[in-house]
This record gives sequence, structure tokens and C-alpha cells, in this order.
Amino acid sequence: MAHIAAIGEVMVELAPFPTADSNGREIMALSFAGDTYNTSVYMARLGLTTDYVTQLGEDPYSTQIMQRMAGENIGTGLIKQLPGRSPGLYIIRNTPDGEREFFYWRKEAPARELFSSQEAADQLCQKLVHCNCVYLSGITLAIIGEKSREFLYNSLHKLRQQDVIVAFDSNYRPRLWRDKAEAQQAMLSIMQYTDIALLTLDDEQLLWGDDSVEGCKKRYATYKLSELVLKRGADDAIIITPTEELRVPVPPVQGVIDTTGAGDTFNAGYLAGRLQGKSLVDSAKQGIRCAGIIIRHRGAIIDKAIFDKELGA
Repeated sequence: MAHIAAIGEVMVELAPFPTADSNGREIMALSFAGDTYNTSVYMARLGLTTDYVTQLGEDPYSTQIMQRMAGENIGTGLIKQLPGRSPGLYIIRNTPDGEREFFYWRKEAPARELFSSQEAADQLCQKLVHCNCVYLSGITLAIIGEKSREFLYNSLHKLRQQDVIVAFDSNYRPRLWRDKAEAQQAMLSIMQYTDIALLTLDDEQLLWGDDSVEGCKKRYATYKLSELVLKRGADDAIIITPTEELRVPVPPVQGVIDTTGAGDTFNAGYLAGRLQGKSLVDSAKQGIRCAGIIIRHRGAIIDKAIFDKELGA
């Protein structure tokens, strides 16, 4: 069975109920989420042997996160728990026009220290050489900081020399970066160590001011990507390899409720397909189908029984 490890951060999520209590007080539902964590959940549900790589505390919420992962068949053996620490937190607020705002408390989160030294990075690298693929995102890059990114790049270089596939989603979030120039440099740097790039054109527009397919092809032409996947919402997904360019239609979805996590779930479907031997097109179709299920439900991670039922329908 194919084995993948995702690297990133899991946060405590507080989301408001639609109505307040009898005293007018806002009621919040507690859950856990994070971009690469969301992808890990669905990769595990799709049959990949999945490990998660992060750092947590030894508090009750970190314990709940570990239990939640175990319940999703996600391996926790590569997670380090630091005494006296606790995971980051974010709160979702619904605006009057139906959009959602996110407010974060994550500056002291232990995941930020994932690659705090070359020694720590090398120790993790030794554990990851047994995987078929490692997956990370631009959020992973942003939270660990500039010096740690260099340690990470060195590890990715060593992993690729051991035939481990590196998959990356830029997932650009401006507030996590010092400025746009820092983000641009980091995104281009990691492309040197990436095999499968899973990019969203909305992020490309935010980061580069150019969301055209031709612009993306030109921007990444000098990098040795085996697969450049461009996610374009309701428009065709595009897969670019050194020898071909493929377009995969996105069927219309009725009853869209919440697009949170759609890109993360596409990534899960696509990577699961590729690592299980499916073609480029069939993998993209699986990713599109998975994303189409998620957006008809609230939240990035939906009940497993619902997901399995709709996937098999």
C-alpha cells in the first residue's frame, strides 16, 4: 500500500452556531483543522497509508487531536509533543453577506519549530525515507520561518535522492508572510525540490498578479516538475507534464454550501489516485469528485460515513 506523510500544522477551530443561546451569547463548536491535515484525513479515507508530521503540546486539546487522527487511521508516530505548549487556535466568524472571516492565535504554536535545526530536519528525514511521497504546503513554509526553510529544503533534496516524491500546494495566505517578496522567494525555492505541484489560480493571482495558464507554465518552466496541476474552481483542471497538457472538466455541483477545504480535498483525491497507480486524468477526476462532495457540506472535514456514501454513489 502506498505510504504518504504530510507535514504541517493542526489548529483548534472554533466555529459559531447559526443561533445564539437564550441569553444572546454566541455558541461555538470546537473542532480541529489545517490545510495539510485536512488533506491527510481524506487521503487516509481513500486508502493511503498516511502519517502526519507536526509538533503539538501535552495539553488536553493536543491529546484530542492525536485521538482524532488515530480515529481517522492517520499515523501519529512522527508527531512530537512538547511539554507546556498548546496548538494554535482560530475562530471563524460569519459576515452579514454570508462570507467567513478567520481570526488566528498561532504565534506560539509548537508546529512553528518543526525544522528548528538541521539536526532535527535530518532526524525527520531519516524517518521519511520509507515513504513513497511527502506532502506540504505554503502554509508549512510560512509558519516555520526563513532559517528553518533552508533546513527543510536540504531534507527534501535528500529525500528526492532516495526516490521519495515531493508534492506541494502553494496555498498562499498573505497574513502569514512578512511581505509578498518573501513568499515569492520561498515558493520558487521549494519548486526546486518539488515533483508534483498542486496550485490554485486564485493563489497565483494573489501572489504574482497573473492567473493565466500560460503565465504559470512560463513561471515554472525551468523547474523539473513531473506534474503541474492547476486548480481553477468550476473551470477545467489542467495537468501539465514535460510531454503533454491535459484538461479535465469539472461537472457542475448543485447545492454548494461551503467551499472551505475544497482544494485540500482535491489534493487528497489526486495524490491518492497517483500513488495508487491511476492515470493523470482519473486522478484529477477523483480529486474533482472529492471536492464536489465537500462543498455541499459545512466545514473542511465532514463525517466519514457521509463522505464514503457519497463517494460510492
